[in-house]
Amino acid sequence: ACLDACPTDAFPAPYRLDARRCISYLTIENKGPIPREFRDKIGNRIYGCDDCLAACPWNKFASAASEAKLAARADLREPPLSELLALDDAAFRAFFSGSPIKRIGRDRFVRNVLIAAGNSSDASLVPSVRGLLDDASPLVRGAAIWALSRLLPDREFGELAATASRTETDAAVREEWLAGLASVEVHR
Repeated sequence: ACLDACPTDAFPAPYRLDARRCISYLTIENKGPIPREFRDKIGNRIYGCDDCLAACPWNKFASAASEAKLAARADLREPPLSELLALDDAAFRAFFSGSPIKRIGRDRFVRNVLIAAGNSSDASLVPSVRGLLDDASPLVRGAAIWALSRLLPDREFGELAATASRTETDAAVREEWLAGLASVEVHR
């Protein structure tokens, strides 16, 4: 059951996990860009994935946690992506104080939110995402480019890439512009 439930096929065989394909690893432990091949499969997951645990037949015998510290905070249940995209470092630290999410830091968290935004098909997020093209973090800028390549009409993304990519100084971020343009060409 867990092998089939995994969106990224992180289980190549029974009892074997390829952590490099695991959404929990990619969104929590991975410090760099999330590989393009997994971004669409991440869907709306921002911090981890428990699909394999939910599908595991052994977990039907587990009892629900009763520890208050393990209960989800009400203010962290389905927060609007636009609000999460607007978090600067101080706001991120304050909002996630006391939460394990805080340990990944603002840049990786916003990277994850941008992947979810790109998968959302929600054009109302474009202004929030576009504002992150000027973020100090290359990790955030690169994820913003990918999200815009999914949210903007192809022509509009192409025009943006033609101008914005010229001023980008980070090689990995320039590569995101090129990959975004290539994906736009495929759609034409």
